Amino acid sequence: MVFELHLDTDTVQRAHPEQPLLVKPTDTLRHVLELLRESDHGSVLVQQDEKLVGIFTERDVLRLMANGSDIDVTMEEVMIRDVVTIHEDDNVKLAITKMSTGGYRRLPIVDGKQKPVGLLKVASILHYLVEHVPAAIYNLPPAPHHKPLEREGA
Repeated sequence: MVFELHLDTDTVQRAHPEQPLLVKPTDTLRHVLELLRESDHGSVLVQQDEKLVGIFTERDVLRLMANGSDIDVTMEEVMIRDVVTIHEDDNVKLAITKMSTGGYRRLPIVDGKQKPVGLLKVASILHYLVEHVPAAIYNLPPAPHHKPLEREGA
């Protein structure tokens, strides 16, 4: 059986995006932390008038907690505003490129009106890759460039 990657033609919708948790800019950090805990998600997308206006991830939580921030502030005060997104019709290759060059673990997926319609995570991309080239993924050694300290054999 031959497996092929179609990174240029498969849209991000084929790469197992998840439904995002959506919150409002007026929601408090306390409320968002409770949502994240209950849902076992690592991020929320902040939307206003059905348009994406921000993102807030567990990295942001750690940064705020390290600074001793108040948890009763609003999302508007702590969210990341300049969100890098991907369009729902964009291909997987573009998503991988954006993630790797920007160091992002999550990319919000938006429609033509900037409405959040999904969330693409690194784990989703890995799942997509494993589906298409399982032998290449599953047959990798745990440390591909590992050299033994001693010569094997008798």
